[in-house]
Amino acid sequence: MTTSTASEPETAPADKNFLPGPVLLLGAPGVGKGTQAKALMAEYGIPQISTGDILRANISSGTALGKVAKTLVDQGTLVSDDLVNQMVADRLRQPDTHHGFILDGFPRTLNQATWLDEQLSAAPGTLPVVAISIVVDYEQLLHRITGRRISPAGRIYNVYSNPPKVAGICDVDGSSLVQRPDDSEAVFTERMKTFEGQTAPVVEHYRKQGRFEEIDGDHAVEQVTAEIKSALKRLRQGSGQ
Repeated sequence: MTTSTASEPETAPADKNFLPGPVLLLGAPGVGKGTQAKALMAEYGIPQISTGDILRANISSGTALGKVAKTLVDQGTLVSDDLVNQMVADRLRQPDTHHGFILDGFPRTLNQATWLDEQLSAAPGTLPVVAISIVVDYEQLLHRITGRRISPAGRIYNVYSNPPKVAGICDVDGSSLVQRPDDSEAVFTERMKTFEGQTAPVVEHYRKQGRFEEIDGDHAVEQVTAEIKSALKRLRQGSGQ
């Protein structure tokens, strides 16, 4: 039984002469990866495939894989690579992936990357994954995350780049702004260590095969999107695909 996620776009590919194929977007917390994923979904009419979404969809739908996963989650046990791989394989068989897809949260490890390569190479006509990493200076990322302040209504400010007129007070309704616990420097530092430790082998895997590029994320959103699109075409042309 297959499941679908809520992140599937409705638009048709904008450039019918270019198929982006499978795209892995990498980026540390705060680089704007989610924003760029949405832009690529709209541009090419491809879905974003999130392992978190897949896991929740399988559990809520009561699939065979979902039942196994729910037992593990309820026990506080990590879901194994093998189970996640099976769910991803199931999702990749759905027809909305034919023009390509954006991978979110997978592959996280070298083993997962190797498995994915083998999975895609076994499917006739399927392009291999290309990986694009959005890079922003560490201090800039730190300011993006730790400077974030939010009003009860969800309005977002940043004490460094977009401060309220009165410190700690929402410009619109006068409510007090708060910093989320996850936006502290200590949490950010730990998240960065985890990200770098997990990502390094995956990056090296794709770099060695000529399927990796870095993009400077410290620009306007539209410029970063344009550079990602150019990088995708370079990567595909460079590998003769």
